[in-house]
Amino acid sequence: MVGSSAGAAEALPVAAVVLDGRGTVLRWSRAAADLLGRGAEEICGAPFGTVLAGGSVGVPVEGPVLLLHRSGVTMPAVLRTEPLEPSGERLVLLAPTTDGATRATDAGPGVPATADRSRRDRTLLHEAAVHLGGSLDPVRIAQDLADVLVPALGDLASVELAEGVVDGDDPAETRGGGDLHLRRASVASATGTWPAHLVQPGEPIPPMVSTGELRDVQHGRAAVFDREKVMSLFEDPQPHLPEGMRTALWVPLYARGLVLGTVAVWRTVQSDPYDAEDAEVLGEIASRAALSIDNARRYTRERRSVLALQQRLLPEPVTDAPAAETAGLYLPGGSGAGIGADWYDVIPLPSFRVALVVGDVTGHGLYATATMGRLRTAVRTLADLELDPTELLTHLDDLVQQFGRRTDPENPTVATCLYLVYNPVARRCAVASAGHPQPVLVTPSGTAEPIDVTPGPPLGVGGFPFETALVDVEPGSVLALYTDGLVERHGTDEDGGARWLSERLSALSGPGRSLEETGRVFLGELGGEPPRDDIALLLARTRAVPEDHTAHWEFPADPSVVSVARRVVAERLADWGLEDLAFTTELIVSELVTNAVRYGGGPVGLRLIRETSLVCEVSDASTTQPRLRRARWSDEGGRGLFLVAQLTSRWGSRHGRHGKTIWAEQPLVPMESDLMTLL
Repeated sequence: MVGSSAGAAEALPVAAVVLDGRGTVLRWSRAAADLLGRGAEEICGAPFGTVLAGGSVGVPVEGPVLLLHRSGVTMPAVLRTEPLEPSGERLVLLAPTTDGATRATDAGPGVPATADRSRRDRTLLHEAAVHLGGSLDPVRIAQDLADVLVPALGDLASVELAEGVVDGDDPAETRGGGDLHLRRASVASATGTWPAHLVQPGEPIPPMVSTGELRDVQHGRAAVFDREKVMSLFEDPQPHLPEGMRTALWVPLYARGLVLGTVAVWRTVQSDPYDAEDAEVLGEIASRAALSIDNARRYTRERRSVLALQQRLLPEPVTDAPAAETAGLYLPGGSGAGIGADWYDVIPLPSFRVALVVGDVTGHGLYATATMGRLRTAVRTLADLELDPTELLTHLDDLVQQFGRRTDPENPTVATCLYLVYNPVARRCAVASAGHPQPVLVTPSGTAEPIDVTPGPPLGVGGFPFETALVDVEPGSVLALYTDGLVERHGTDEDGGARWLSERLSALSGPGRSLEETGRVFLGELGGEPPRDDIALLLARTRAVPEDHTAHWEFPADPSVVSVARRVVAERLADWGLEDLAFTTELIVSELVTNAVRYGGGPVGLRLIRETSLVCEVSDASTTQPRLRRARWSDEGGRGLFLVAQLTSRWGSRHGRHGKTIWAEQPLVPMESDLMTLL
């Protein structure tokens, strides 16, 4: 080091300090700051004696000293000094020499070695209790464990975890030598630098030879190694021995009957051999760490299972339908409470309509996710009945109350939900909310604002009605439905978060950008840290059925209008170039209009909608639900709906404010059927 720059001492990987001729600190290496817990800004300009135990005034040139380790433990070390020419400054290297079990001569008069070692052990156990168990990341716990052990118990420490533990799986059972299925998770060094020739973090531990010490560790017992015993573990031991290795202590991470990994400490500069007391202390610390690692492993496994269940319950993230194209995104929360139960859904409805749903079940974990799955199934079932949003949420509220009474009456299930139906023919949305944030509507011009819908109480509360809001929507608009985790992340309150959401959606929802890309960019702006609560975001860009793709007529309740209805339908299909569908469509119209005239009363509405399929709708003033039945051979009627069902791909009915509508859908390519057989 003679003649080198004093400034280079700051970057040295060892504890080093540069002093002037009076013993004042000029430079302080990062390794020294890590070792003693005092940064350069605190030390530089102060006498070097302030870092020595007892605050010594004189600074020895060579020999043993006592340092104040960052943990508060008195740590013996050896000084080695080299002059820096021509400045006259001195470079002092600090090398720890023992594990803290200082001799009576080092500790001072009247302080016995056993008392000082006992104090070290208590301090070490306290450090382990404070620093271990505060994380649910097995690798983070392993690193905290290694940091606690160095330099208090050794010059080097490494923690190995069994393969699969980080992912939440059970460790493989190993006995004897061979591949132990261990992978180095963390390391620590008193100098701040892990030797390059040793196994690095993330790398697997090479196969070992079966020895008594190895079998002790595999059965949950500690093992002390000297240099020869370590060499006997490997066919080629040189890459696995630290330089100057004197003694090593190896302890398993054993918890709940499983060996989750191992922890090893090495002494290279420190000379005292490990003994049974050291093994007992390390064993107790490793036991605490193993419980923390196992808790983290079990949490990771449950989180993975819940997340997998939730992802499988969610629909396809991207859909494309005549009413809208959609993109759904889900971001799980990163809090220790576990995965939440946010969800979204896109439900195709008859007559090219689409239902957009987003919801949030209170609570976290498997139970909340299972409840979410039940609610999503219930929403799909109720949506298939073509209920309006208010009626659907009312039925869903009753169902959630039943969940609570059956499971835990003291802690009833509560959820929020937003249900929106978009009609591409009328170009209108009907939306109702059960305690859920308002959706945002972004017009094609870029204006974004929340839809004014009065939220009812959350599902499961009961006692209050829900309201449906009707909103006209331009084609090309973007609807954004989301859960509260999104607006809570930005903004001091819900209103502030909603304003931020509207502004960002307005900027990102341009016509040239896909909704999936918009969602990814949007969630990317939230930052790299996982959100505290789950986030579900559903984006839908609306479309409209062209006006010339629909035809509507209204007739009085007179049997003579049936032939007129057949004629106008045939003419419109000819105009659309769908003559091949004329025969079956006329039969469908004839049956449905006849039933409406006979049983429903006037006026009778007839509408055709042509898009990806052909839909025929007949409306009347009756609220009686049509029933499909099989007529007996002697019956003179009752075959109309059966005939309609056979001639169409699907059919159904829905109720409105002033009656009902029966609809029937056909593919644009005529269905192959034996009409004579049906008749």
